[in-house]
Amino acid sequence: MKKNLLIALAASLASGLALSFGAMSAATAAEAGTNIVVGADTTFPPFETETNGEVTGFDIDMIKEIAKAENMTVTLKTLPFNGIIPSLQAGSIDAAVAGITIKTSRMQNVDFSDAYYKSGLSILVKNDSKIKGFADLKGHVVATKKATSSVDYLTDHKFSSDYIKQFQSIDAAYQALETGGADAVIFDNPVNVNFKTAHKNVKIVGPLLTGEYYGIAISKKKPDLAAKINDGLAKIKKNGEYKKLFEKYFGGDLSGEVKGVEKPSSVAISG
Repeated sequence: MKKNLLIALAASLASGLALSFGAMSAATAAEAGTNIVVGADTTFPPFETETNGEVTGFDIDMIKEIAKAENMTVTLKTLPFNGIIPSLQAGSIDAAVAGITIKTSRMQNVDFSDAYYKSGLSILVKNDSKIKGFADLKGHVVATKKATSSVDYLTDHKFSSDYIKQFQSIDAAYQALETGGADAVIFDNPVNVNFKTAHKNVKIVGPLLTGEYYGIAISKKKPDLAAKINDGLAKIKKNGEYKKLFEKYFGGDLSGEVKGVEKPSSVAISG
């Protein structure tokens, strides 16, 4: 009789401990939230850059604020821009920030968040250049970054590949311009503006060549993540953290602000 009672007490105690441990584990997991691995190309200032091993920028602060709003944590993984979509497809990263233009071709391979920045391509030249717009670029060497919408724009407009210099980083394209290896750079306007601000020997000429929107790219293997990121983006717009990023990284210039909700399907450009 005593033996059976002891066995029953032991079983009850074990069951109670298991329930208590399970509850503690669930609480701990809920407190910790979900960790997401976010890819970033750090050669795209002021959206992403890396100095002394520290990755900073508009996109980096934004995704961290979004994650915070949704009780998630972020692990950053740096990689080249042309490796982002393959990494998302392979599932080695969950999402990516890199000033990624929302494009119909990319939407076949990855999901996108709602748009968070309105951009466009512009032409950057030396101050003494006679180039005044896109029509003047014929016969001139144009530098840009590999696998970006600027390459698509040039090829779509029948620009000879012999006159397109593609680099792994936009910094290398700017260096080519400054050293005479290229006559112009075509790239995302906020990045060109950022470079122009720090280098008084260059200027932007002509109107914006395109209107395009940036979105956070998300692995199709994570169907629920896009909704959480969109919720987080809406929250940081409402609490003011989104607008603070424009103060911090663009000196308060709100020309790229997306005020409403712009769905990827509505703003995607072809290519």
